[in-house]
Amino acid sequence: MSSSVDRVRAALVAAGCRADIKEFDASTRTSADAAAAIGCAQAQIAKSLVFRATASNRAILVIASGTNRVDEKKLAVLVGEKIGKADADFVRSETGFAIGGVAPLGTVGPVQVLIDADLLQYAEIWAAAGAPNAVFRLTPADLARVTQGQVVEVKV
Repeated sequence: MSSSVDRVRAALVAAGCRADIKEFDASTRTSADAAAAIGCAQAQIAKSLVFRATASNRAILVIASGTNRVDEKKLAVLVGEKIGKADADFVRSETGFAIGGVAPLGTVGPVQVLIDADLLQYAEIWAAAGAPNAVFRLTPADLARVTQGQVVEVKV
């Protein structure tokens, strides 16, 4: 088990969220891979996408439904500045996670969290748990609570 997964487990416990982390032999790096491994709808995957606010260099973590694409223009309005893509080095330095395993909590630095409103329609969702083969199940309400994220409309 990786230290990143341990960090997510500790963050879940600290947040009072009773979620079991499941690790798979197969990759859960993409929302399609995760849905196939779990046996749920791809839209129930809470995929973590990291963007860079260009003026302030802040990390913006968007937790989107697995089938949605993020509208970067909407995101820029929500954040109040232009948005750029985050490269692998920025993602790792700001979150402590590698792309494909970015969890919605347990980041090493402060990140602004925005949650795709489309996730609220599901009784349960699945999020990355710090490694490209680890996930955990939670409710959309728990996701908002443990991340202190703002629920917004972000899809294209």
